[in-house]
Amino acid sequence: MLSSTAFAQSRDVVAPKVAPQAQDFALSAVQLLDSPFKDAQTRNAKYLLDLEPDRLLSRFREYAGLPPKGAIYGGWENRGISGHTLGHYLSACALQYAATGDEKFLQRVDYIVDELALCQAKYDGVLKNYVGGFPDAQKLWTEVSGGNIRSAGFDLNGAWVPWYTQHKLFAGLLDAHNLAGNQKAKDVVAKLGDWAVEVTKNLNDDQWQRMLACEHGGMNESLAQLYAITGETKYLDLSKKFYHRAILDPLAAQRDELAGKHSNTQIPKIIGAARLYELTGDDKYGTISKYFWQEITGHHSYAMGGNSIGEHLGAPDHLNDRLGPATAETCNTYNMLKLTRHLFEWQPQGHYADYYERALYNHILASQDPKTGMVTYFVSLLPGHFQSYSEPFDSFWCCVGSGIENHTKYSDSIYFHDEHNLWVNLFIPSQLNWKDKGLTLKQETKYPQDGAVHFTFGGQPQNLTFRLRIPAWLSHSPTLKINGKKQAFQTENGYALVTRSWKAGDKVTYALPLELRQEAMPDNPRRIALFYGPTVLAGELGTQGITDKRTYGPQAADVGGDLPQVPVLITESKPLDSWLKPVKGEVAVFKTSGTGKPNDVQFAPFYKTRHERYSIYFDVFTPQEWQAREAQYRSAEERQKELAARTVDVFSPGEMQAERDHNVQSDKSTAGDFNNRKWRDARDGGWFSFDMKTPAAASDLILTFWGSESGNRVFDVLINGKNVGTIRLDNNKPNQFFDMAFPLPEGGDKITVKLQAHPGAMAGGLFGARVVKK
Repeated sequence: MLSSTAFAQSRDVVAPKVAPQAQDFALSAVQLLDSPFKDAQTRNAKYLLDLEPDRLLSRFREYAGLPPKGAIYGGWENRGISGHTLGHYLSACALQYAATGDEKFLQRVDYIVDELALCQAKYDGVLKNYVGGFPDAQKLWTEVSGGNIRSAGFDLNGAWVPWYTQHKLFAGLLDAHNLAGNQKAKDVVAKLGDWAVEVTKNLNDDQWQRMLACEHGGMNESLAQLYAITGETKYLDLSKKFYHRAILDPLAAQRDELAGKHSNTQIPKIIGAARLYELTGDDKYGTISKYFWQEITGHHSYAMGGNSIGEHLGAPDHLNDRLGPATAETCNTYNMLKLTRHLFEWQPQGHYADYYERALYNHILASQDPKTGMVTYFVSLLPGHFQSYSEPFDSFWCCVGSGIENHTKYSDSIYFHDEHNLWVNLFIPSQLNWKDKGLTLKQETKYPQDGAVHFTFGGQPQNLTFRLRIPAWLSHSPTLKINGKKQAFQTENGYALVTRSWKAGDKVTYALPLELRQEAMPDNPRRIALFYGPTVLAGELGTQGITDKRTYGPQAADVGGDLPQVPVLITESKPLDSWLKPVKGEVAVFKTSGTGKPNDVQFAPFYKTRHERYSIYFDVFTPQEWQAREAQYRSAEERQKELAARTVDVFSPGEMQAERDHNVQSDKSTAGDFNNRKWRDARDGGWFSFDMKTPAAASDLILTFWGSESGNRVFDVLINGKNVGTIRLDNNKPNQFFDMAFPLPEGGDKITVKLQAHPGAMAGGLFGARVVKK
């Protein structure tokens, strides 16, 4: 079984315990033909070549005692997570070389590996065999190796996700070896593995679990793969120690306890469990992987395949009230697709490929800006909002790292095979060269805008079963023709099967009838998303207020006060195709007919909706319902717009990225979640503080609390060190959240807010903070 990034170019020396039922092809065996996917790959390749390896290597050389050859980039690379992008970049260049054979990318891989080897040779003591690019490594790993571990969320002994950052480097080196054939990369990553073994060898189980409370990426996956390419069991043993019981034990018992959890912190752990299942045959790891996938795709995902809001999961099947600017982090879907590949190879069933198609077409393809090639962090699902993208040299978020990989590997999951079967999972124009069989297959299509897919066989005659996916969204059976004659076919596990001797020149036409359909929110049948075949349709709502400043740079575009009025749909329960009509002269573009209120709406494929306000979800009413609720509905909409216009800054306590962005400091403080919202408090006289942006004009600080709090909760609110009020929480407003406002002084651009518990008492829980202009 191959690693999730090996793409059939594995150099494993360890035979898997779980044999794959379907195997992927090497990236070099599948060439993309002209399509939106090829266009995205081309834009991404240009960006990869615009980036300078010496700038990504800047801190690696500096911390190894070598003079940097280039100035460090901005954004996250200039912060405590520096170095994570280099690992992604190494993977992306290796992937691009494997996919296209372009030597420019191989040269970059070889250069970076050489530089990392030079840096690695400079370390000794607790850092012997180490190489990395984040600050204060000596202090951190000395403390960790001695069992002095202080860990929570994104923080390990004051360092920002160091194991997460190291995982990206491990993965990049493994890809450099597996995909680009760089032997030195294997040597560097093996030494890095030796360092990881040594630095953790004295930790007991309690210390391990405390350490794993900090996001650690897919360290278990990389160490398992290092075992696979070396045969050294010490790496397998260490991989198993990266078992975070608080997350993985409930999944092994098939319990969904994911509400309130940081989504992308968990997914790489599950990918690691999948790799361990392949290498060890331990059913526990297989159960974890399959159950997690089932829960995320079936109960936590939006129509476009993404999940989470503010990077966190909610209760299963509770999505209606979780639509905002920070929905659907792109890293999450990048990792869910990696996990899906594992599960499909174990059991090649159509529902895995159905999810893969949904997420690839409607999230990953939609995550790249066609103007600049830059990528999204979040995919906003706030009705009437718009997308924001990275800047080329001053962002370097996690989703930039995964993003530069996403658009290199669109060919990786189109085809799978075993000795006697060829699966077609995705309908993407491409050319397959199955060298072992002496067979070629050309796929031509305009899918998903047209349902006709054409295949032409070439090469040597072969007896095999051709398996074409039957998408789950189809309401009518596909038709299949061979050399112009209609062909009957069997069906199995979501595929149409034809077994015969295929010869050069054989042509297959596979017709998938594209139809309009709708999907409702799991917890609100009257809030729907519209689809044309596999494609999510976005209602186009204009370009008001969209500027480059708001579009490029922010992880989530600000909401502002210029949200458009989002129409509702008055359908009278009529069939979809009776009120959503094709637009003449356009392909896969539709418009409501007398249904949208206050106006009709034009819909287009979401992956094409760029630099445009949009909504994916729309509310549906009968005429009678709308007459009764219109005033209330529009009033709530206006309140939201008014609040957005006044808002300067929002802080969500308990959310890891928000807390880092707002410089949270604390003593005797804890965080948790309640009623799908995160909170933070402080106990026994403790405190916590956070920074907020402020305008020059008069403004207020709004603090949000739960009205049923009771007990000894007495605390002071301090702004810039000045006590502005004492709060006692004791059933102030039972069973509802409530706000308290504090006037802020004019002038300045930042305040520090501190909630200080009285001696023996508690502060909070605080459920939110907002600075608003008066």
